[in-house]
Parts: sequence; C-alpha cells; structure tokens
Amino acid sequence: MAFPALTHAAITVTDLDASTRWYTELFGSSPVLDEDEESGTFHHTVFALDGGMLFGLHTHTEPGPADAFDERRTGLDHLAFAVGRDELDSWTTRLDELGIAHDGVKHAHYGSGISFRDPDGIALEFFAPPA
Repeated sequence: MAFPALTHAAITVTDLDASTRWYTELFGSSPVLDEDEESGTFHHTVFALDGGMLFGLHTHTEPGPADAFDERRTGLDHLAFAVGRDELDSWTTRLDELGIAHDGVKHAHYGSGISFRDPDGIALEFFAPPA
C-alpha cells in the first residue's frame, strides 16, 4: 500500500487578518474559505494551491503561549513549496517586489531553495530538487 500524499498544511498565526493579507500577496490569490470551524475552537482561512494542496491559517479561541516560532523547537521546522530550478530567480524577484526578506538562492547536492519567513517568523522555502 502506497503512503498517501499530504492534502493540506495548517499553521497557527497571531494576527489572522495580517497573515491572510500577507499570504494573499504571496500566493497571488484569495482564500477559498474563511470561517469559524464547527467545533468553535478555531477560525481559519484556507487557500487552494496548485496541485490540489490546501494551506490554512488558524487562530484559536483559547490563547496559546506568547513565544515566537523557532524551528529548533520540537515540531515544525519549515514548509517548502515545490518549484522548478528555472523558477528560483523569478521567485527571488517576486519576494523582492513584495518586500519579503530572503537569503537568495542556495544550492546543495539535494536541491536548491530560497528561505524566507512569514509575519510570525514561520520558516518557509521555495525548493527545487536537483536537475
């Protein structure tokens, strides 16, 4: 039996409106869903990305810890969006146009990527496997 693909990723954010605007600019599209979840424990906005992947932003009714995201803590390290190697320079330009700080294109034997962070400091990456 083959292991199933990921269908969605959801991250918790501190300011849903600000993060929704930021991701709308990054993705170049608006959320397809913006609602209180049925249980009443969180509100989410959800984006539909190419390939059928969903990306959600959550805020919870119960407050959580006030500390900032840190990929060295057990849990999420980063999220990577699949791109072709020939698209990396275009994404660098797009991030620059949006005023999003990044480290430029980095190359390694396992692939190439551009690292950047969202408004909550969550580590994100555009990643291209080796040619």
